[in-house]
Amino acid sequence: MTTELTPRILDAVDAYFDEQVDFLAALTAHPSTRGNEQSAQNFMAEELTDRGYEVDRWQIDVEDIRHLPGFSPVLGPYEDAVNVVGSHRSKTQKGRSLILNGHIDVVPEGPLDMWDSPPYEPRVAEGWMYGRGAGDMKAGLVSNLYALDALRRLNLAPAADVFYQSVVEEECTGNGALACLARGYKADAALIPEPFAEQLVTAQLGVIWFQVHLKGLPTHVAYAGQGANAIEAAIPLISALHEMEARWNGVEHRHGDYAHMDHALNLNIGKIQGGDWTSSVPAWCVFDVRMGIFPGQSIEDAKKEIEAVLMEAARENAFLRNSLPEIVYHGFHAEGYALSDDKSRSAADAIGALDSAHGTVTGGALDRAAITATTDARFFGLYADTPALVYGPTAEAIHGFNERVELESMRRVTKATALFIADWCGVEDI
Repeated sequence: MTTELTPRILDAVDAYFDEQVDFLAALTAHPSTRGNEQSAQNFMAEELTDRGYEVDRWQIDVEDIRHLPGFSPVLGPYEDAVNVVGSHRSKTQKGRSLILNGHIDVVPEGPLDMWDSPPYEPRVAEGWMYGRGAGDMKAGLVSNLYALDALRRLNLAPAADVFYQSVVEEECTGNGALACLARGYKADAALIPEPFAEQLVTAQLGVIWFQVHLKGLPTHVAYAGQGANAIEAAIPLISALHEMEARWNGVEHRHGDYAHMDHALNLNIGKIQGGDWTSSVPAWCVFDVRMGIFPGQSIEDAKKEIEAVLMEAARENAFLRNSLPEIVYHGFHAEGYALSDDKSRSAADAIGALDSAHGTVTGGALDRAAITATTDARFFGLYADTPALVYGPTAEAIHGFNERVELESMRRVTKATALFIADWCGVEDI
């Protein structure tokens, strides 16, 4: 990339930034929770088509991916799970290919009265856009698209194939990104603009989701001593899981990127249901658990320990020893991934290109961070031999109320992404 081209790319982002903000608002207005992503995906497919990309929109078939490493088990139908990929095919193939990946699905908004404004009526105030998914991660999806637009408006295109991916299922399985790999979308590097404050993510945790099912003996509350309260029976099991959580966080178990963190792995009891009637001793209870694991930690070994911990705790309980819990795995079976462990030349080159682009835009060094969440980067890094760079804007209250993204941060990320594409892929005339 020539020195003369850099300011032209930056100016092209600035010239259309108001339009980019409007685009983000339009996308955020789609309530694309799991199972409801179709309208947002239609919107993205139409926009990619209008820009002249080769658009692939398909319904994910679980049977196509069930056998692949990284697959996470699902409960319920998949007829509503739709991916969208827009492909740019280079004429010259002079550069290195790239995947620009982002997820369209958002987490549930929760009670509406706990938002200051409706979550799907995005608003801008004091330089921030508010709305469910504005930060996680529709601002990233939009920055990817407008980075490509900046080149197009200069009558330039990447000099290598680029695959723009808008995927589902990132918030619960990652099977959307896996389905893209199964469909043949591979590249020399991947960039995922998750909202981690313009830092390069060096490592991410793995995540396991599971349910614990308990059954009791129903009786009228007047005779509670003759029945077993399935909800109360959950309490010692949850305590045992938290003891396990503390052990897993021990210094001797930590991946190097997390050596400085005393509590990187978090166990969360995300949902609990039980009982049928206020005056009946509850005969059943189900609680949902999310547990983190370190990069390199075996999912199968982790599951064996989870099961052993629950069964041991159950056998110490007078009721549960005669009615052992059932453990059901659904959702995330996600391994941890550390970009820092990738010592390949391609990883070093990709990081160097992003470092340079970030420095040009911000005037500062690209900070590194190990995060205590997971992203779709693991699919590319672990199963496709592709360095996956996670680098996106500053956002706050993701998964919470009044989620928001900083618009100037989105502008900077868009500029850095455009410069990264021009450097990594090279450019050719349209």
